[in-house]
Amino acid sequence: MTGAVAAMSESLTEGKPGLTRGGLDRRLLAAHEAGDKPALVRLYAEAADHANDLDAACFYLTHAYIFALDAGHADAPKLHARLKAEGREA
Repeated sequence: MTGAVAAMSESLTEGKPGLTRGGLDRRLLAAHEAGDKPALVRLYAEAADHANDLDAACFYLTHAYIFALDAGHADAPKLHARLKAEGREA
C-alpha cells in the first residue's frame, strides 16, 4: 500500500470491525497483491463511506473511480456522480 493510502486510512472511523487499519488495510493489501480490481473498487468505496472527513472520503472515491474505469466496472458512473456531487470532478 502506498504511503498516501496508509496515511489517509488514519481518517477511517476507529474501532469499527473490518474498518480499522488492520481490517480494511489488510483487505486492500490483499486486493492489490491479487490485482483484484473489482475488489479494489468495492473496498475503496467502502473506505469512502466510512471516512471521517470529506477530503478523505473523496480521496478514497477517486481511487475507487480510477479502478472502476480501468476495470470497466459498472459502478464507474455512480462513483463519478458522487465525486461531482462533492465538487471534485467536472
